[in-house]
Amino acid sequence: MKINRSLLPQIKDLLIPGKVLVLYGPRQVGKTTLAKDLIDSVSLRSRFINADELVYREALSSQSRQKLGEVLGDAELLVIDEAQRVPNIGINLKILVDSFPKAVILATGSASFDLANKISEPLTGRTLTFNMYPISYAETRQSFGVLETRSQLDRWLIWGGYPLVLTQENPILRDKLLGEIVGAYLYRDILEHEGVRRSDKIVDLLRLLAFQIGQEVSIAELATSLGMGRPTVERYLDLLEKVFVIFRVEGFSRNLRKEVTKNSRYYFYDNGVRNSLIQNFNSLNLRQDVGQLWENFLMVERRKANQAAFRSANTYFWRTYDQKEIDCIEEHGGKLYGYEFKWGSKSIPRKTSSEFLETYPGSELSIVNQENFEIFLG
Repeated sequence: MKINRSLLPQIKDLLIPGKVLVLYGPRQVGKTTLAKDLIDSVSLRSRFINADELVYREALSSQSRQKLGEVLGDAELLVIDEAQRVPNIGINLKILVDSFPKAVILATGSASFDLANKISEPLTGRTLTFNMYPISYAETRQSFGVLETRSQLDRWLIWGGYPLVLTQENPILRDKLLGEIVGAYLYRDILEHEGVRRSDKIVDLLRLLAFQIGQEVSIAELATSLGMGRPTVERYLDLLEKVFVIFRVEGFSRNLRKEVTKNSRYYFYDNGVRNSLIQNFNSLNLRQDVGQLWENFLMVERRKANQAAFRSANTYFWRTYDQKEIDCIEEHGGKLYGYEFKWGSKSIPRKTSSEFLETYPGSELSIVNQENFEIFLG
């Protein structure tokens, strides 16, 4: 069964002439499929171009109005897949939209740091940006139904939401597919970036992070464990964020003397990728890290849900020096909302809830567990 992506109607509604829509996302997440579905769902004359093909890459990098016009032809919608392959893509897209203001352009790219650097400055004020993540729990529920999706919760926590992995029933093949995805992350996107040479250190860094989900990460300790300088570790972490492997959550505080804010927490965009790195696909009843899997799953699925709902929120964790903590704090609409993630528990420690609510009057605090997580995920 085909899984409908929530980004499709959002992008479809924003096909504005004279604008470049930029779709970022990791490899194998379904960007090409979404772009082709977009073409099939609109009445515009459309053209799909794969920038991996040399003939198109040369024309798209020409900075020639005539050649760019030949690429566009009579199309009202031009899709450029793998746009980061095109040299000076930002300048050429600017020439396209300035010369042909009635056209709509969608550019997709897997390496966000590369594509962003090439597009942002030349196209200031001319772009609309979207991030595409692995399939969300909500998207699967819409396609397969509530009961079927809920019955597969264990599978979500272990194998994640990449399209090829999610739809594959053979666990051996799922393992193989995840290994290929991880390889694409590390070797094709990151190692192609100038100055990154140590693939083994990238893998070691990610493995260290995989075991620290839900904990504050010390850059100094990572550097010591890896035998690397702190600036190099910080640079690798930044690159891993920009290619959608991990994301950072900072500590929340308005009372610096009591609350921990020095270090950040890191989460993986996909549980399956995390488990592939540590080579652990055991069932939940055989694992000691179910709480970490649950927290990572909820953090990334909430991120997807917020994007789907056009809900802009600042996300933090909260912890005091005497070990009171809340896993997720969202700030939006001038109010704080706290969420504590528990796989089995149904309550938040009283001392934690009372201190948070007393420190931040007017805020809300709730627990997210197996009974109510679907409400949290919208």
